[in-house]
Amino acid sequence: MIDLHSHILPGIDDGARTVEDSIEIARAAVRDGIVTIAATPHVRDDWPTSADLMEERLAELRAELERARIPLEVRPGGEIALDWVIRLNTEELRRFGIGGTRHLLVETPYYGWRRDLPGVLFSLLDEGFTPVLAHPERNADVAAHPERLAELVEAGVLVQVTAASIDGRVGRRALECGRYLIRSGLAQLLASDAHHASVREVGMADAAERVGDPALARWLTWDVPSAILADAEIPPRPRVKSRGRWLGWLLEA
Repeated sequence: MIDLHSHILPGIDDGARTVEDSIEIARAAVRDGIVTIAATPHVRDDWPTSADLMEERLAELRAELERARIPLEVRPGGEIALDWVIRLNTEELRRFGIGGTRHLLVETPYYGWRRDLPGVLFSLLDEGFTPVLAHPERNADVAAHPERLAELVEAGVLVQVTAASIDGRVGRRALECGRYLIRSGLAQLLASDAHHASVREVGMADAAERVGDPALARWLTWDVPSAILADAEIPPRPRVKSRGRWLGWLLEA
């Protein structure tokens, strides 16, 4: 699997606090079957990460993983708050691109549906970037009306659902919304958003299994993230064959 949303860089945000924490996340990722992970620290008011700092910590972590002989490729990135998308210039945005690509991980606000959100994402599309909207299922307004994401997806925005939402670690509302987004084709990517070894741990393999259809799970955890890292066209979503199992997953309590 490929995980394109994590907070594995040490001492940079609310994720890994030390190099030891980063190594622990890396080992957990490898055990989970992840071969490549994007380090996407927060870029927002409380964690105003610069591209310079992200790249510095990335180089340090890569060296530590090589010394520890942990077979995990770590790629650059950033989880950029909506306000910071507007503040950063084009060059800075490029440096925060997922895996060094034109794809930008944009953090969905946790509260409310900001009226300027579509406009900001459409502006990124106009500038040649592809926004990847991070964990919208955890926003109560999206959970109440997930169909509002359809306009964004039709325009070319990608949607990332968090593994902890699909396996129920962050509550029923996020669970139901995350399942709806995957069922309806409004989500194209599953990622860990791993912060540390607790509720925010990796957990990708379990979430992928809960999707209930191997082809769809692979599309969410390998085919789409591979295309993102290659700056290539997103492959078509596979048809879900295990209909009975899929419905069981959707209706599971």
